[in-house]
Amino acid sequence: MADKKKINPKKPKFSPYWIYGIIIAVFLTMQLFSGSSFQDSSPTTPSQFMTYLKDGDVEKVEIVNRREAKVYLTAEAEQKEIHKKSKPTSLLPSATRMPNYKFEFGDLQNFEDEISKVISEENLDPKPKVEYKTEQNLWGDFLIGLLPFILLIGVWIFIMRRMSGGGAGGGGSQIFNIGKSKAKLFDENTEVKTTFKDVAGLEGAKEEVQEIVDFLKNPEKYTSLGGKIPKGALLVGSPGTGKTLLAKAVAGEAKVPFFSLSGSDFVEMFVGVGASRVRDLFKQAKEKSPAIIFIDEIDAIGRARGKNNFSGSNDERENTLNQLLTEMDGFGTNTNVIVLAATNRADVLDKALMRAGRFDRQIFVDLPDVRERKEIFEVHLRPLKKAKDLDIDFLARQTPGFSGADIANVCNEAALIAARQGKKAVDKQDFLDAVDRIVGGLEKKNKIMTVAEKKAIAYHEAGHATVSWMLEHAAPLVKVTIVPRGRSLGAAWYLPEERLIVHPEQMLDEMCSALGGRAAEKVIFNRISTGALSDLEKVTKQARAMVTIYGLSDKVGNLTYYDSSGQNEYGFTKPYSEKTAELIDKEISDIIEEQYQRAVKLLEENRDKLTLLAEVLLEKEVIFKDNLEKIFGKRPFEKEELVEDSKKLVKEDEIEEVKSDTDKSEDK
Repeated sequence: MADKKKINPKKPKFSPYWIYGIIIAVFLTMQLFSGSSFQDSSPTTPSQFMTYLKDGDVEKVEIVNRREAKVYLTAEAEQKEIHKKSKPTSLLPSATRMPNYKFEFGDLQNFEDEISKVISEENLDPKPKVEYKTEQNLWGDFLIGLLPFILLIGVWIFIMRRMSGGGAGGGGSQIFNIGKSKAKLFDENTEVKTTFKDVAGLEGAKEEVQEIVDFLKNPEKYTSLGGKIPKGALLVGSPGTGKTLLAKAVAGEAKVPFFSLSGSDFVEMFVGVGASRVRDLFKQAKEKSPAIIFIDEIDAIGRARGKNNFSGSNDERENTLNQLLTEMDGFGTNTNVIVLAATNRADVLDKALMRAGRFDRQIFVDLPDVRERKEIFEVHLRPLKKAKDLDIDFLARQTPGFSGADIANVCNEAALIAARQGKKAVDKQDFLDAVDRIVGGLEKKNKIMTVAEKKAIAYHEAGHATVSWMLEHAAPLVKVTIVPRGRSLGAAWYLPEERLIVHPEQMLDEMCSALGGRAAEKVIFNRISTGALSDLEKVTKQARAMVTIYGLSDKVGNLTYYDSSGQNEYGFTKPYSEKTAELIDKEISDIIEEQYQRAVKLLEENRDKLTLLAEVLLEKEVIFKDNLEKIFGKRPFEKEELVEDSKKLVKEDEIEEVKSDTDKSEDK
């Protein structure tokens, strides 16, 4: 086979630019042939010409365009020694006689008078002929006149190509193919290395998608029982949870044509282009069926249609959506064409797009729990040179609320930190530093602050640590730091439990812990500062959620003003009266004030320990759980899940899977 390839090399592909090149070459050739570029006459001067004229050597003078003279000698004169070099030469054969000399003169009238004077004085016989001729380069003039139009057309085509995608790839790269689909095709000839093995976690989503792939591979298994192929599946989830990765795995696993494109690929400045591309996309998929179409970020075209009949870009987007609805489940049927789509904004999609028969399945791709995070870490740790004693279970527990993309970023950042420090392997501390870097921001050790400010920050952070240590339901403390990081001047890092449901006692303890910083400033300095902004923001949101969303307030009652559809965000009228609004505001204020006084009381009872912890923090700048145990003793509410036994942790996590309803950390 290799020899045949060498013997029969691939012929060059035909290009329309060849035709343009041939046309230009023809025009240039005609231009050259029509001119006198191939004729070579000897140059002379007007004074020398007059000498030749007096000697009777000139047979004819041809005046061209009133500025140039071409001189033709007599046969006898051509034999003279002085004129032997004047014989004209030509690169191409010519039927007409060519001049011996040529020159340019000044004023035509003076030149004619001089010729007449010489002829009369010398009494020449026969008299030399004087002829007048006008030469025009028709093709040259035609090309010069055509040049502006060629430039305008060329610029227009260039702009159209850039607007329609540009480059050599995709159907929209040519001006006449602007209505063609820009989907990238993956088939058996395209090597896609991503498989379901590369997708860690997402067990439920993988099972749903694998069934679709299996249906396309073995349709008889399902149709024999009367089942029909699903029309589409919508992947819904937070950013970075692996929706597009799941689609890549489908492309790698399904041995059928896979068309991949983004929702924005349908959007164009020209009217009707989006609908045309939808038609072309489904036409290609039908021709190659069974096939899969994947539309990423479908909310770009699938947004709910408005009732206002305004024209403009919104109208064009709606036309594209209408065409998509028709193609997915219209009057004509699509056999063996499945549409996969991904979005993180399912709430804004049109109801007609979400109905059964179009997207039959909505697959929720949620944030990974502790077991799934462990699997994701194992995938992203494969290419890294990691330390032998690296505990993956510990890393999974340290990253609650992280998505798959966040975990990939942690692994990469840890490798960069290890390389920066000249290590030969990535160890546990590098991963902890990477988590701090991603969540909190870059360390700013050179930030200028006064001694009084640093002391206030230390007591503020020590207040958080003390209150959280004393409360049963507060998140376990990991470390406390007064090193500025990002926009914060200090931070207390917690490891929140992953819960599916949250009780009022847990929320109140977390609010009390968040107010511990401000309470410490009040207890120690008897004054407060602006440093508790993020704490107050977090506490206010939690208290408002307790009262208006979760119905956890006795005074307001079992009511919720939360709209899960997102349609009514208190646009013009609130769903409650002014009297209820006053009650809600008072209840929120009472809840926060009660927890603040609780924190103050706790800190006054443990003032000596608070002071000791703040002094240690001022000295070391970063303290960990061990430092708190030396001062406060063993935490009375320590749960078994936090014992440093990874095997036991995995078992207990399998018994009770929980989801984080709190922040990744408390960052001021």
